Amino acid sequence: MSKTDGGLSAAIPDTDAVEWRWSNHMSLLRRGCGLESSILMSYFGIGLHIIVAICFAVHAVQTRQNFYWLFILFVFPLLGSLVYFFAVLLPSLRQSRGGYAASRAIAQLVDPDRALREARTDFDRAPTVQHRMRLGAALLAAGRAGEALEQYQAAANGPFADDPGLLLGLAQAQFAVGNAAAASATLTRLFNANPQTRNQAEPALLYARALAAQGTADTRAAFEVALKCASDAAPRCLFADWLVQQANEADRERARGLYADIVQDARHWPRHAREHNREWLQRAQAALASMPAHG
Repeated sequence: MSKTDGGLSAAIPDTDAVEWRWSNHMSLLRRGCGLESSILMSYFGIGLHIIVAICFAVHAVQTRQNFYWLFILFVFPLLGSLVYFFAVLLPSLRQSRGGYAASRAIAQLVDPDRALREARTDFDRAPTVQHRMRLGAALLAAGRAGEALEQYQAAANGPFADDPGLLLGLAQAQFAVGNAAAASATLTRLFNANPQTRNQAEPALLYARALAAQGTADTRAAFEVALKCASDAAPRCLFADWLVQQANEADRERARGLYADIVQDARHWPRHAREHNREWLQRAQAALASMPAHG
């Protein structure tokens, strides 16, 4: 090769050397990025532990827990937070109404057949009237109204035939299978045997619904009674649903007012009340949206 060729060869970089340098450079870059990410994650983890510990410390002060919890939370933020959660926070949540509802919802989601399974086990072990009623209630909650009705009918043939809980459960099962006439007859029997139940929220509303399903003339009066002893928004919403179907314009205007009252009251409900009345609030909102505006 000539000198000219040799000079040209020297000017052109060796391909293997370039590739090696590039690979080495990228390796160092990746190593640096990985180290930086590890440092950031470490700081983030430490910061998160401190934030959780501070939140638990605020809870401890607000609920007047012993001050040694503050020492535990700040000296051992991770371990202390775990101990505080299981020893203090979780039991307090279970005792609250919202926490109890949440724990029930979680249990239902994880094991939806648990209540029914336990009720059946107890009944198989000891077939008492109480266990039969519990089994009927569990079947009804599981949507198996026909089987629930069989259990309640069997229980109603014994010495506890006039038991208020038994008669109410029987009426609920009868209504659930579509036999409104039998449900209203059972509730009349309940009211005659236990007059105080006539002004109780659950049987009063069920009686009004059973009469409405039959189209009887006493439906309006039954709903008025249910409104007076209401414990939630269900009677107002269901009464409004019935009023909307009537031919009288005054009835439809009263239905509008009942729906509006539910929506207005919902603004002041605490969280557990909103959860409990969610269905009725949504139905009231949808009904108001579908009703024609005032002229």
